[in-house]
Amino acid sequence: MVDYSMMPNHHILCIDMKSFYASCSAVMHGLNPLDCYLAVVGDTERSGSVVLAASPRLKKDFGIKTGSRMFEIPKDPRILVVEPKMATYLRVSTEITRLFHRYVPKEAIHVYSVDESFIKVDGAHPLWGDARTIAEKIKDEIEREFQLSCAIGIGPNMLLAKLCLDLEAKTEGIAEWTYADVKTKLWPVSPLNKMWGIGKRVQKTLNGMGIFTVGQLASYSLEKLEAKFGIMGNQLYHHAWGIDLSDIGAPIMEGQISFGKSQILLRDYKEEEEVKHVILEMCEEVARRARAHRKAGRTISLGIGYSQDEFGGGFHRSRSIQEPTNITMELYRICLELFRENYVPKTVRSISISLSNIVDDNEMQLTLFDTSRWKQRKLGYTVDGIRRRHGSKALLRAVSYTGAGTAVYRSKLVGGHKS
Repeated sequence: MVDYSMMPNHHILCIDMKSFYASCSAVMHGLNPLDCYLAVVGDTERSGSVVLAASPRLKKDFGIKTGSRMFEIPKDPRILVVEPKMATYLRVSTEITRLFHRYVPKEAIHVYSVDESFIKVDGAHPLWGDARTIAEKIKDEIEREFQLSCAIGIGPNMLLAKLCLDLEAKTEGIAEWTYADVKTKLWPVSPLNKMWGIGKRVQKTLNGMGIFTVGQLASYSLEKLEAKFGIMGNQLYHHAWGIDLSDIGAPIMEGQISFGKSQILLRDYKEEEEVKHVILEMCEEVARRARAHRKAGRTISLGIGYSQDEFGGGFHRSRSIQEPTNITMELYRICLELFRENYVPKTVRSISISLSNIVDDNEMQLTLFDTSRWKQRKLGYTVDGIRRRHGSKALLRAVSYTGAGTAVYRSKLVGGHKS
């Protein structure tokens, strides 16, 4: 049993903008976001382009959702298909964050993503009322000023606020959970991947251990979970009890940090060498993201997805190395090993790369067999500095200027999409 009287008991709002991209585009076209049929598609010139967002009615009535392909959208005159306007979405997101500043100081706001934020309203009650009253005021102001709808989950910590949002508020509009609700509202949750922080792979492993509900996870042996998952086992156990000790702005799942990049390619890649060119570009970006946080990692993962024209499929493989790295060519070397070992001659349409098992990049083990490693690390940080100052195209690898390269095209995008 957990003594909740010893746990943090804040008043935290988790605010999610409903179908944010689609709703913004609907307002831009003079439509009601909740009543119209609208899809935001990465590139309207390509039938295989991915649906980035769909309005609520398009999801409900036609089954089109994020991740669907444009060719799956019915030829219905009521449906409007538009390209993304990322610069506008980001500007609206910034203005919504400024709205939050009316209620709390910036230190009490954590922008989790472009369409989701956490706000700690402790101390704001004398001015604005209790947490639910503040949530209602914020929801009303967003609808009045931006014509956009949101859902708000309220909880005593970031985790329960997020779970309340995902599991209840997204259908109710506003909902509030306390520690007393954990057993009745959280523990019955199944399948496990409905709980934030548990993906399908972890769910499969937990199912293999006889754990199918959050309540069963909470009742499982902590020692066995730690033996199986390490520090993540400890977190899984305590999260099943609704416990989260992180401060506002801290990642909810400590130890889960990784750096990655994935992309659906602009066309089919049939040549092995072309795929390698894109892998190198992506390794460069993943390494840059790790260096930006002064981190390095020991586990490199590569995922390859084949074209639907060849019945899809693909592989996802990982390999751990002894010394943590954020050096582009070291990531590339491991990815090439995984690629050669698992690739079959099929058309490639998607690639994903990630660096995990993260540590601080404050030391490097030098060996007699690779005396240039320190120089490679320093070179990476130097190149990053030049790109920050002069733009992402200031320094690019030669492969980016080949027909297979995507970096030049993507440098013109905002958030990976047209602005």
